[in-house]
Amino acid sequence: MVYAYATILTILNLAFWLSILFGLPGTWLMIMAAAATDWWLADTTMFGWPVLLTAIVLATIGEILEFFLSAAGSRGAGGTRRAAALAIAGGIVGAIAGTAFPVPLLGTLIGASLGAFAGSLLGDLWAGRPVLHSIEAGRGAAAGRFWGTVAKMVVGGAIVGILGVAAFF
Repeated sequence: MVYAYATILTILNLAFWLSILFGLPGTWLMIMAAAATDWWLADTTMFGWPVLLTAIVLATIGEILEFFLSAAGSRGAGGTRRAAALAIAGGIVGAIAGTAFPVPLLGTLIGASLGAFAGSLLGDLWAGRPVLHSIEAGRGAAAGRFWGTVAKMVVGGAIVGILGVAAFF
């Protein structure tokens, strides 16, 4: 029966891992699902504190990487705070809209990057910045969103692997 729970949890964690592309907190959902499974199976400890703490540290690193890479993209290209904030909102909207692209999963990442570009561009134009400067900040926001999401996906993949191995062994 424990292997059935481990299989279900691993499938859920893969879905949570993919949810990172949509701007959802997939790494934290994985940890919550693992902790809930440990609680549910009170007589059998599937993970234990060392595994859960390792996952928490990795999830924190993933959040930090995503945040700083996304923010650094727009701000590094000279964007305003308003542009950085709208880049985050645009990235989320773009990820949802990008799901309709014909390339599965990559469409979501492309949509998030385009949304971050559009949000940053609008934020800088709203702040009265010149068009060329706003476009450059938008490019930085798009690149930052892309690499931030890729970094968080890599960290999320590590968490899926760690929790999957711990669940079965």
